[in-house]
Amino acid sequence: MRILLITLMLLLSSNANAQFFKDLYDDFFKYGTFYVAGDVNNSYETQRKDYFIRTDPDDLYAIPQVIDETVYHPYDYRIGIGFRKLARFDYEVKPNNFWTGNNKIEKQTALSAPTSAVQGFEYLVHYEKQRQRGEEFINERYFLRHTGKYHIAKIEKRTQGNVGFEYLSGEARARLPIGKKFSISAGAIYRTHQKAYGYNPVEIWLNETDENGNALNPWYTLGFEYGYTDHYTSYSMDGLPTVYDWIWMDPDGNVVAYGDRDFRDRVMPDLMNRYNNEIFDTLDPYGEVAPIIGFDFYHYKSKFWLHAYGSWILPYHKYLKGDSDFNYLNRDNWGNGGLIEGSEPEQWSDYNAGVNLGWKLSKSLGVFIEGEYIKFWDQKIFNSSVGLNLTLR
Repeated sequence: MRILLITLMLLLSSNANAQFFKDLYDDFFKYGTFYVAGDVNNSYETQRKDYFIRTDPDDLYAIPQVIDETVYHPYDYRIGIGFRKLARFDYEVKPNNFWTGNNKIEKQTALSAPTSAVQGFEYLVHYEKQRQRGEEFINERYFLRHTGKYHIAKIEKRTQGNVGFEYLSGEARARLPIGKKFSISAGAIYRTHQKAYGYNPVEIWLNETDENGNALNPWYTLGFEYGYTDHYTSYSMDGLPTVYDWIWMDPDGNVVAYGDRDFRDRVMPDLMNRYNNEIFDTLDPYGEVAPIIGFDFYHYKSKFWLHAYGSWILPYHKYLKGDSDFNYLNRDNWGNGGLIEGSEPEQWSDYNAGVNLGWKLSKSLGVFIEGEYIKFWDQKIFNSSVGLNLTLR
């Protein structure tokens, strides 16, 4: 009897486990696509080459050596690996015979619209290494969403190395379908950002003044901070007045500028960027939470379709992570010498919206309009396209 009971329990357990894995496969992995892909392209080349001449140090007027100073970049490449399951809306077409992970030509509305084309899980796991103009970058995108009849839950992480963009978000919304084509949603979203938007450290440092309005840090002193030195000298030529100016040398003793104006125009821009980057590197990432609402309208027929969607992140942001002095609430509160005393944090709105419209006016004539606009903090991203298709018969 004991053996019979044990056998029965094992069978029930085995059937339950089998059903669990079957449901997991059907809900999560079925129709998923694994890919490894990439591309190789010619790198950017200048239209005209750059040259300079090198002369004999013992004979300035001897035949010189012409040196090619043109920058030659190694070939550009992109190689990526990923796994995806994203539903296409009816108006979206498969761009290639195989999935490459190139978001420039394989952009899908599923990653932007609040509501998916289907209910259930969707995801994208993508990692790639890219080289452009000799510089190498890492690009990543991880996306997971579950859409139900009355809810939307999504998490996303994105890194775009070539533009220094890094982003992490998680959101949960209640969803209310209104008919078969329209839905609204509301909930909360948590987002992170790496940059201290509105904060310019070098401007604050250079514009700091004393009680009499005099500069505490004259612009040229930034060079001293990085080991540059200036040396007063004079120039004279026969029949011309003597010129007095400052020669600038780098920390290794090399002359880098002949005069303060030359130093300001050619050397200072790099030093300013260096100063800012060093200050930014000392700041931790920021994380904030805010309410979010959205809508989605989708109508599709073979001769006319319209998909419009949008999300609005309301101006009730609360930071949970990062130094409060440097978060986006204080973006307009910086003055000479630092944060303006007594300034009040300022809320803001973020949003994204998109539309995809197609209309086949006849068997031979069709038009389409696509567009998307995103505003997050100080970043604004938009793209649009309009087309007219005329088929000659």
